[in-house]
Amino acid sequence: MNTTPEQLATSHPINNPSLSTLPDERRHTILPLGLLAFLASCGGGGQSPNAASEPAGTPTQREAARFLLHAQFGTSYAEITEVKRLGFEGWLNKQMALPSSLSGWDWLKSKGYDAVDQNEFFFNDQPTNYMVWYQIMASPDQVRRRMALALSEFFVVSNQGIQLNWPGFAMANYWDILCQHAFGNFRQLLEAVTLSNAMGSFLNTLGNQKEDARSGRQPDENYAREVMQLFTVGLTQLNIDGSPKMGSNGQALETYTQQDVSQLARVFTGYVLDEDGPKFKSPVPPFFDILPIGYTRRPMRLVEGLHSPGVKSFLGKEIPANTSGTASLQMALDTLFNHPNVGPFFGRQMIQRLVTSDPSPAYVARVAKIFNNNGQGVRGDLAAVFKAILLDPEALDAASLKSNTFGKLREPMVRIAQWAHTFKVKSTRNTWKMGAPTWSAVESLAQSPLQAPSVFNFFRPGYVPPSTAMAATGSTAPEFQLVNESTVSSYINYLQSILQRGIWVRAPELAGNPKDPTSTDGPDIVPDYGFEYGLTDNADTLVQHLNLLLCAGQLSTQTVGHITDALRNESVSVSAPENALRNHVSRALLFVMCSSDYLIQR
Repeated sequence: MNTTPEQLATSHPINNPSLSTLPDERRHTILPLGLLAFLASCGGGGQSPNAASEPAGTPTQREAARFLLHAQFGTSYAEITEVKRLGFEGWLNKQMALPSSLSGWDWLKSKGYDAVDQNEFFFNDQPTNYMVWYQIMASPDQVRRRMALALSEFFVVSNQGIQLNWPGFAMANYWDILCQHAFGNFRQLLEAVTLSNAMGSFLNTLGNQKEDARSGRQPDENYAREVMQLFTVGLTQLNIDGSPKMGSNGQALETYTQQDVSQLARVFTGYVLDEDGPKFKSPVPPFFDILPIGYTRRPMRLVEGLHSPGVKSFLGKEIPANTSGTASLQMALDTLFNHPNVGPFFGRQMIQRLVTSDPSPAYVARVAKIFNNNGQGVRGDLAAVFKAILLDPEALDAASLKSNTFGKLREPMVRIAQWAHTFKVKSTRNTWKMGAPTWSAVESLAQSPLQAPSVFNFFRPGYVPPSTAMAATGSTAPEFQLVNESTVSSYINYLQSILQRGIWVRAPELAGNPKDPTSTDGPDIVPDYGFEYGLTDNADTLVQHLNLLLCAGQLSTQTVGHITDALRNESVSVSAPENALRNHVSRALLFVMCSSDYLIQR
């Protein structure tokens, strides 16, 4: 039987003097009466205590939480209240207007990763992991970072595939490009991505040269192929709703040919690093030549003499002979940007990343139309596109909650980012040395930001799990490409390794990973469960709390019952030692975060 808000309130020291003798370090767990009433109200449909006096159309707590978990990594009671006050669009407008917070590049520099010493950061790509996990775990502008992460799975560059000096800073600059342009225009983002050093290294634009008949050299076609196949137009011609256009033979019409690839490849020739000074010698043998770090923050530089001067014909566009490299690039990117496929091709994949794996054609069409025209005659307005995705009726209406075809498997890295934001993780040494959690077959997420195994991301947007009910209907579920017997168990093991005391870090007080026997290894990226400690003696309220913040109230009655019963088996008083409280809360989190109701987000 659920404890009433009034009964629950009197069980806490703030309202019961006989229980007010907790030590100082435990006093932060005491909960005020109003918040307890708020929590208790979440179990009955998500209405707040004064719901009757709220204006018509005001989101419920669960509706607000659901919206927030689409728009960013986590949620809180304060944010739920703010969404209820401002409404979905008002809250989103406010968040999108926030300036971008500390850049990844500046963060790395502030931590000393630009040092020229025996750590050899100019060769080390590990700082990329520290930077990007800090960005998605702790940056205050969650909405911008959430959209940047979605973009990173469309415009894929992997830390595993670049060969540059200062790779951490090159990848940080790439991440910063995605953050900077997240609410800008697709055309400007496409150009910034194309000219970035990281993309140049990853897909071979860097150092790509014009054709040479004497040697038989031809321009590298890698970027030309992928910028069409993956970043703009896709393989088949599309209707506005994302469905393929069919030819008279009943086959889908191709968007481009190999000839288009070869011709477009000539556009992406002549680009080199924009170096800003002479190389220096690394401080330890064998004393390699190293570039100054400044180039990592600038786009690639065009050397006109290395650019192909010939005619370039692709996708029905002809760039005349002897057009400058700069003008050729602008004309090529304009051609790609204005192709009718881009709206439905890009829009569908952003819906998949944020809301649902198999969006309806109508949903795709509505988003694509906004891409084509934001209502003010502007094409490619990303702020308008993301608003259209997050505010679409299918994303907000209760009807989709009852659908067996709506929703998505939460990506593993998004689950950990949500845990971090919900429980306000901190790095005790402020170094945030989060490794890429993909190495171990026993404790692994099988996913980490900016660490995709190839340019095709961690999974294909058209992936359909074989031998499933989804396969029978052809329903796409990209994230399930990460799911197998090993990853299911390794995810649970990973949670068990972090939920109780936090994320283990090697030498958390030092930059890099030096083999220093005096360093202190151990948990460094740690959660704050102080609020949850105050709920340990009431399983119903603890589960209601986690259900709202982690699942937007979407745990089924059966799942809630199972978890609540399990927690009641080991009842823990709020005055118990902190270790017992931590064990109880982490157990509750494990139950929730391993449940199918949590793993499938609607």
